[in-house]
Amino acid sequence: MMRAGEAFLELRRTLRASPSADLDAELLLVHVLKCSRAALAAAPERELDDGEALALAELAARRRAGEPVAYLTGRRSFWTLDLEVTPEVLVPRPETELLVEKTLEELRAVARPAILDLGTGSGAIALAIASERPDASVTAVDRSTEALAVAARNAARLCIGNVRFLQGSWYEPAGTERFHAIISNPPYVADGDPSLAALSHEPRAALVAGPLGLDALAHICAGAPSHLVTGGPLIVEHGACQGRNVRAMMAGAGLRQIATLDDLAGRQRATRGNLD
Repeated sequence: MMRAGEAFLELRRTLRASPSADLDAELLLVHVLKCSRAALAAAPERELDDGEALALAELAARRRAGEPVAYLTGRRSFWTLDLEVTPEVLVPRPETELLVEKTLEELRAVARPAILDLGTGSGAIALAIASERPDASVTAVDRSTEALAVAARNAARLCIGNVRFLQGSWYEPAGTERFHAIISNPPYVADGDPSLAALSHEPRAALVAGPLGLDALAHICAGAPSHLVTGGPLIVEHGACQGRNVRAMMAGAGLRQIATLDDLAGRQRATRGNLD
């Protein structure tokens, strides 16, 4: 029988090609053992039974093949939330929390704001904002019915009731409604980009947006003035080399006070602009 501490060391060795081998090993182990990370650290002598050892080996093989840990465990932490994720949605990234932070900052003085999240996926952005602003009314849109089902399950499990989920393409389900803020983490990878090889397990439609990766961003920027209240911001995530393009799109749409924001690694990550 293998002990938990020994299993962690073996799993870390098996996953050494991963840049996050220690964390991967820990998350897979606590998932299989159905315990917390603190409980694992406190009881490294716990023995794995045959079923647990087999399950761990199977998950390790899938991780070595490139499958994200979030899909293997069905969970991903984002902001203060523990989210369900499936292969039907993009795995939420820590850098996307910048959109949540900036939206909360922009709407600090707005009572009962109406917020639109385009391409909600797992609901990460919409639910994070809604959890911080229970007075807000958040509308989360996605074209994928499978993604919306995941987002709705997250809302129900987390008891977040101030989000509505609408199925459709970008602004279409919102009709003529206007919002105090529009936010989006849309697909922005160029078709044929070499980075797609490492993202093969995630939904292509949530990643790729035309030959330059700008198609979705262009559509969102162009439609924002028809769906923002005066003074409301549009905040979008984009690639590290797309800031100039997005600023030009926002300016062309008539937005003002345009600025690109860096993430914690110093990379251009998001751009915002206001409707005057």
